[in-house]
Amino acid sequence: MSVPTVFMGPRRKWWTLAAVSFGLFMIMLDNTVVNVALPSIQEDLGADLSELQWVVAGYALTFAALMLIGGKVSDAYGRRLIFVVGIAVFTLASLACGLADSSEMLIGARVVQGAGAALMNPATLSIIAATFPPAQRGAAIGIWAGVSALALAIGPLVGGLLTQHLSWNWIFFVNIPVGVVGVVASFLLIDESRDEAHERLDIPGLATSSVGLFALTYGLIEANTYGWTSVRIVGAFAVAAVALVSFVLLERHQRAPMLPLGLFKNRTYTGANTVVLLVALAMFGVFFFVSLYMQNILGFSAVETGAAFLPMTILIILIAPIAGKTTDRAGSRALMTVGMLLVAAQLLYFSRLTADASFWNLLPGFLVGGAGMAMTMTPSAAAATRAVPVDNAGVGAAVLNAFRQVGGSLGIALMGAIMAREAAGRRTVDAFMDGFQRSLLVAAFIALAGAIVAFALVRPHELEEVSQPKATELAA
Repeated sequence: MSVPTVFMGPRRKWWTLAAVSFGLFMIMLDNTVVNVALPSIQEDLGADLSELQWVVAGYALTFAALMLIGGKVSDAYGRRLIFVVGIAVFTLASLACGLADSSEMLIGARVVQGAGAALMNPATLSIIAATFPPAQRGAAIGIWAGVSALALAIGPLVGGLLTQHLSWNWIFFVNIPVGVVGVVASFLLIDESRDEAHERLDIPGLATSSVGLFALTYGLIEANTYGWTSVRIVGAFAVAAVALVSFVLLERHQRAPMLPLGLFKNRTYTGANTVVLLVALAMFGVFFFVSLYMQNILGFSAVETGAAFLPMTILIILIAPIAGKTTDRAGSRALMTVGMLLVAAQLLYFSRLTADASFWNLLPGFLVGGAGMAMTMTPSAAAATRAVPVDNAGVGAAVLNAFRQVGGSLGIALMGAIMAREAAGRRTVDAFMDGFQRSLLVAAFIALAGAIVAFALVRPHELEEVSQPKATELAA
């Protein structure tokens, strides 16, 4: 396919960034666009709380479980090719989600959506790493992270508008034309690239990590249904422990591991991934339950609920690119530490909300949280990317995004488990508020732990390049 003159020359890399950001926006939007529609889905499909959790967590879990293999596949067979395949899978699964007439069908289609997203997402960061020189990479990643954060934050508003004025099905149908445009833009604007040193896919690693993550999430979500000491739940946790330990042991001895453990010899890379996991663990469950709180307790409409997130969205749009440029000059540690402290402050503030709160009571928390998320996500992505050689950009990006999605799926499960335990079967406003406040306190402590990790592990800017591992060391 010939490329128009306007897309050639020095500016082409920015058109490439626009193309990958377009696809990224679509898949990240689906992390949170569903949240505002949950009451409508519950009423229309007759879903219970655990099924609603699976609608959200099923997507995040598959996204996480297949992310690492998606990064390896994109490095091996072509980053543009796998990005386009992912868009196609995601778009077709979106059609199935929109047509779902039962909670089981919707959950199944969401799982397939997650598989498509897992192919797309690692390719976005690895394409950026292969396209931009180090001096511009932080700014490019700032835009990438800003798009990602914007999609996560604007999802509730988009979901509210579509749900209230059309139906919940349209939060999925809208992906179809976007997906078609994304495929065309990819062929026009993205050059193909790959890692020529790729050996083979790590199927045992994929199997053990997928089983382990699914079993852990299943145990957390279903524990209050079957009982924490039931054979089913204890067995799920036991399977998770065995599978995840087996995964680590396999990766230590594989010639071409899905997760090169040598990456974690770099303190900055380890710190960035841990912070991303913790901020997602704290925040994904909050998006889920704050949406339910605003609609079911405060009486907000779907659109009002989505609009309430707008102040946070605007701050993310404004701050994320600035944070990207700042991290190029000054490093990531200070921004990540302050960002996580602000997220912890937001969660602590939200834990004090009552059943008669107004939007003005919510606003300070949204403002503080928006600044905190932007200051955390962009520098984390930049720090992790700088710590990985370009030849391993795909798997490096996959690990980072897998940690975020693992944190998200476990966050929804953990907060749901706390909510259900506190409610103890009671279906009252007081029961909901007891669980809501306790889960937010736990999330605040998780965010505080993230601030400590960022300060302790992420290296000062002048030491980041010195500590970067060589590609030949990653399998060691």
